[in-house]
Amino acid sequence: MDSQRILIAVSVVLAFICLFLGLQLYQKSETIETIEGDNATLTLERDQVLFDLEKLRFSYDTLSTENALMLAEIADQRGQIDRLMTRVKNGNWELGKVKKEAETLRSIMKGYVATIDSLNQLNLALIDENDQMRARVEAIQERNANLVERQQNMEEMIVAGQTLQAAEASATGIRVLSNGRQRETSRASRTNMVKVCFTLLENRIAEAGTKTLHLQVVNEAGEVLAGEQTTGVNASGTPVSATREVDYNNERVEACIFYIPPGALPSGAYVVTLLEGDDEIGSAQLVLN
Repeated sequence: MDSQRILIAVSVVLAFICLFLGLQLYQKSETIETIEGDNATLTLERDQVLFDLEKLRFSYDTLSTENALMLAEIADQRGQIDRLMTRVKNGNWELGKVKKEAETLRSIMKGYVATIDSLNQLNLALIDENDQMRARVEAIQERNANLVERQQNMEEMIVAGQTLQAAEASATGIRVLSNGRQRETSRASRTNMVKVCFTLLENRIAEAGTKTLHLQVVNEAGEVLAGEQTTGVNASGTPVSATREVDYNNERVEACIFYIPPGALPSGAYVVTLLEGDDEIGSAQLVLN
């Protein structure tokens, strides 16, 4: 009877012990599951923080500016992001603090974006202003070039306008008689000199005073005939046949130049040309039989 009671008591104690151990095992199992769940949650949160930091790092990498001070600041912010990522990967982290620092860095980055955008807009405005200024300068330079060209053209026109013009030019063969009288002739054998008469036209912009006029007598071969009373060339070396000075007062004036050949003139057609300097101012034709 006593043995049976002892056996029952031992069985009851063992049953309580098994129940206690089973309860302890169940509680530990729940605790492990809770811890594993917490760890999984923390791992996911850590991975999300790392992903956010990587996106933030990429955003900083895309910032572009020519401002040296801003570039240095951006490089410093990238260094801070790299240090935060290293701390999170090594487990030396407090996610709340890391998130806070990452948010601060994100706000700074937004400020950089706004500043860079403003600088870019300012640069675009300056570029546009420079283009407009360059266009105005080019327009002014073109206008000045046109003015210079117009002035040169005006000066050339004035110089051309100052050149005398001879009208009503005529050439006649002259025979000088023994008594000194002159008679017109068309026969080459009787021609002792050629008389070329003309009218200098009125020119108000020409310089008044003594004008040196030259005469060229050109034969059918295109040769300028030398004269008996001339050096054969003018001041610039142009060949001439005769020279005369005329007093010119900006009004019409009639004058004649005489060409005395050094010998007999052969028959043929001659072209006589009047020159002021090297400028042709009139011409006529002479035919001697």
